[in-house]
Amino acid sequence: MNFEDIEQVAVLGAGNMGHGIAEVAALAGYDVTMRDIKEEFVDDGYENIEWSLGKLAESGQISEDEAEASLDRVEPLVDFEAAVEDADVVIEAVPERMDIKKDVYDELESYAPDEAIFATNTSSLSITELSEVTERPEQFCGMHFFNPPVRMALVEVIRGEHTADETLDAIEQLAEAFDKSPVRVRKDSPGFIVNRVLVPQMNEACWLVHDEVATVAEVDSTTSFDMGLPMGAFELGDQVGHDVTLHVLEYLNEVLGDAYEPCPLLEEKVEAEELGKKTGKGFYDYENGGVEIPADEGRDDVEARLLAVMANEVGKLVENDVAPVGDIDEAMMLGAGYPEGPGKRADAFGLDDLIETLESAHEETGAARYEVSDGLRRAAEEGGFYGSEEESETVSFEQIEVEVDGAVGHITLDRPARMNTITVQMIDEVDAALDQFEADDEVRSVVLEGGGDRAFSAGFDAASAAPGSGLEASEMSRKGQQVFGRLEEVGMPVVAAIDGYCLGGGMELATAADMRIASEGAQFGQPEHNLGLLPGWGGTQRLKHIVGEGRAKEIIFTARNDYDPETMADYGFVNEVLGPDEFDDRKWELARDLAAGPPIAQKLTKRAMLAGRDDTDAGLEYEASAFGHLFTTDDVWEGLAAFQQDREPEFEGK
Repeated sequence: MNFEDIEQVAVLGAGNMGHGIAEVAALAGYDVTMRDIKEEFVDDGYENIEWSLGKLAESGQISEDEAEASLDRVEPLVDFEAAVEDADVVIEAVPERMDIKKDVYDELESYAPDEAIFATNTSSLSITELSEVTERPEQFCGMHFFNPPVRMALVEVIRGEHTADETLDAIEQLAEAFDKSPVRVRKDSPGFIVNRVLVPQMNEACWLVHDEVATVAEVDSTTSFDMGLPMGAFELGDQVGHDVTLHVLEYLNEVLGDAYEPCPLLEEKVEAEELGKKTGKGFYDYENGGVEIPADEGRDDVEARLLAVMANEVGKLVENDVAPVGDIDEAMMLGAGYPEGPGKRADAFGLDDLIETLESAHEETGAARYEVSDGLRRAAEEGGFYGSEEESETVSFEQIEVEVDGAVGHITLDRPARMNTITVQMIDEVDAALDQFEADDEVRSVVLEGGGDRAFSAGFDAASAAPGSGLEASEMSRKGQQVFGRLEEVGMPVVAAIDGYCLGGGMELATAADMRIASEGAQFGQPEHNLGLLPGWGGTQRLKHIVGEGRAKEIIFTARNDYDPETMADYGFVNEVLGPDEFDDRKWELARDLAAGPPIAQKLTKRAMLAGRDDTDAGLEYEASAFGHLFTTDDVWEGLAAFQQDREPEFEGK
């Protein structure tokens, strides 16, 4: 089955995950059958889809017509054969028990078309073992969505021992068609990526409290405020459900051994039916106050222990070729909301220090979970998961494309399936690309654009790094402000070439460029006020200097996301509006014209404008000083000579 041949999707299970997956598939334009064992289950699932689509329409994320059309594409069924007899892909989302799933596949095999792909939405169970129940193990893979599927961007696409490459390719493309970000898990390994890193960290939090090393308040203060994770470790456990966490741990323990022994404290919570938020009580009492995490009780030793355990798991995954560290980090940011991946965070902390933390804990306790993995030791010997500073001078870009074409540095935001929405990782990569351009004397201008044909950037990808605290949100704002501000500060002119959506954080990024050209199909807006937020990456400051304070307030306060390029040109935001046949050629023509200009004068002009933005006298003083400096450069004499000789100048930046 090739991706292009997929038209009909069957979803088995109408619970939280099942109806969420069915909704995602229907929103993507696929005909969907959703099947469960009782009429009341499929009715509840269908009503949940109807409610969710209504909310999406109410918030303006889709139109009423799109909501109605998506609902019409979902057919709720109880009859198993009718649900799957015409399916091209069957996504199974029944309860997370091996015996239940095997029974489903045993029956499914007799009804589904021979060419249909089977994909199991499991968080930890063996893909290989499930595939062997069927007569098509090469057409079987894992497709692990995260809850809720409508909002969460990550899909882990997991290879079983028998899975064909064609099957994985088709399911990855299907995930992208669902507007998700697939990460391939190369080997069938318990917990795959996210749960393999996250669940041992949650277990370790329990061990710290059980062994009286730290309190619940200290652990959650550390994880939430010091480490900047989306939730405190125990807050997250309450949210997930301690029975779910224990079930995953028991499976990891059974397959992988003593390093995954569940903490007795976790077992006690499950035995007492204090499962977390769903039962009203877990580590927090939700009937009497709920979660209260102190901001000032974090501890360095707790952070070191938790980070060491996570880094050890990353080492095991890399060592066993389950996934490379870049994919692990991406999965943790998309699926668990980490502000940065555990591999990068571990490198920044220092792998030698983390190894020492594990060795000390192992010496004190003898616990198998502290045995240092070969993968972590090897990464430490190589200078980090991402290599030493010397080796990392050539940056690996995952969410942007970077190239140099003649004298033009070219950055393409490369998440077209997610409308080039901006993540913390993408901001870091833009920062690294600017470092690369500044270090290259040949680069004289920069073009910034979005990949695909739908968007320059539709804004911030909240699913990738939803801030867990005000402190974390402020730091994320400062990071974006600083990196976007570099577009104003770099010595060469920066052109933003805008095609499609340019919204929210994407518009803030474009605002920081020196010039903006737009296609006739571009669409602008700062819709943050619709979410109760404000533009947080410099938009409240930079926009008013381009369009004036009154227009800036209009754009931000109205929170519209439908400003056309002609209006934005009238406001002074867009320099040129171009037809589709002109747009691509013009961005390169403009960038090359700017690259041919006098680099020293361009750099000093940008700095003089920045200096005078809020203080005209300071700007005038910088201008006078720069003017005097330029008269000492070779470029000035080249410019004067070219003028007298009626030829184009050849500036060298000297």
